[in-house]
Amino acid sequence: MSSDQVRAPGPQPAGSRVEVLTPREVPLGGPRAMTVRRTLPQRARTLIGAWCFADHYGPDDVARTGGMDVPPHPHTGLQTVSWLFTGEIEHRDSLGVHAMVRPGELNLMTGGHGISHSEVSTPGTRILHGVQLWALIPIRPCRR
Repeated sequence: MSSDQVRAPGPQPAGSRVEVLTPREVPLGGPRAMTVRRTLPQRARTLIGAWCFADHYGPDDVARTGGMDVPPHPHTGLQTVSWLFTGEIEHRDSLGVHAMVRPGELNLMTGGHGISHSEVSTPGTRILHGVQLWALIPIRPCRR
């Protein structure tokens, strides 16, 4: 099993003990954007527990790839967990949060009833490497 593959718990095919999920390459933010290796979702498995997306990016030479430049986009009903191994990312969101995410740090963003955010690698970043996981959160209607 390669380092990009994930062992998924849950029901297994007959005669198998472990389900191995192999990621596919996906452009993040459009056709000329950086590429991530996306393990979730897949046709055969859209979730592992509450986790609905699992992306791994890098290590990328930012001078060659252009780094991360994801413009503002919305999220509703989920949390994103960004974990950076190498490089630095600037996060801005519609709630006024401005954060610099550095190696070894986690950035947790909750988009309950809606949030918009952007993520951009900083000019000083030479190598960018990290993961982003998304977890579904239950949204309850407002009670008055």
